[in-house]
Amino acid sequence: MAVLLFLIILRKEKRKNGEFYKKNGGPTLEKANIIKLFKKEELKPILKSKNLIGKGGFGEVYKGLLDNKLVAIKKPINGSVLENEQFANEVIIQSQVIHKNIVRLVGCCLEVDTPMLVNEFISNGSLHDILHNNKEKVALSLDTRLSIAAQSADGLAYMHSKTNIKILHGDVKPANILLDDNFVPKVSDFGISRLLARDKEHTGSVISDMNYMDPIYLQEGLLTQKNDVYSFGVMILELISRRRAMHSDNSSLVKNFLEALKKQKKSSEFFDKEIAITEDLELLDCLAGMAMECLSLDVDQRPTMMEVAERLLILIRYREV
Repeated sequence: MAVLLFLIILRKEKRKNGEFYKKNGGPTLEKANIIKLFKKEELKPILKSKNLIGKGGFGEVYKGLLDNKLVAIKKPINGSVLENEQFANEVIIQSQVIHKNIVRLVGCCLEVDTPMLVNEFISNGSLHDILHNNKEKVALSLDTRLSIAAQSADGLAYMHSKTNIKILHGDVKPANILLDDNFVPKVSDFGISRLLARDKEHTGSVISDMNYMDPIYLQEGLLTQKNDVYSFGVMILELISRRRAMHSDNSSLVKNFLEALKKQKKSSEFFDKEIAITEDLELLDCLAGMAMECLSLDVDQRPTMMEVAERLLILIRYREV
């Protein structure tokens, strides 16, 4: 009797997995044959509390070994990811994004209600943790910060203009910039639900962090490349000040910076003491100026991510001379 019961439960489980697989666009991804489709059973050993490395409004992230490679499995909250063919098509597009400063998608698991994404594991955690972990403050030279900014900008510029379709991030912030052992940045958490065909506009709501949200997007509801540029401007301020981008009705990193700028005409008081040495103040002012351009409320006055990346690269070359 117990064996019979077990077989019935097993069959029901198998049928349910098959339904999820189909609902999440499995047949489409099978045909594409460009991404690894993991079975639920393959991921089960990793999805244990001891392997949990991150938790937030999006869901949970687990670290583990898969095919002898370290991976990070993102298990979203049910219903937080697009369903059916649309999800499959967007996974295909994301799997084709290959750039040294963008986290690589290894595969996904579709045999669950909300699909799980399997990404390459990046060892040093997020830029947010590195900047703001008070317990263990990591020394960050100006050169390292400049390199993180330049390479992150290069990854975003690639997404905006060098892929076959327009890919907007929609949630650019230090928590979504991961760093490897050599502090090489990798842009993460993009793509799913934000991939657009080049000839389409998008006015749907995007769930992202209010501390980095472009006020123009909040007014108009239209997601464009310039929204990512605004968020990147906030991130530059965070890099040079090592202050959190907290946002409330009365105060924000952007507002505080603008006030510091008005009072002193220069913003040296605002810069992180660790990097604010006399011979580097000119470069820091240059970075602050670039941030201000990115944060312009006139969207047309903001540079493109390509222009930001190029200008940051020029600053690095200038440092090397």
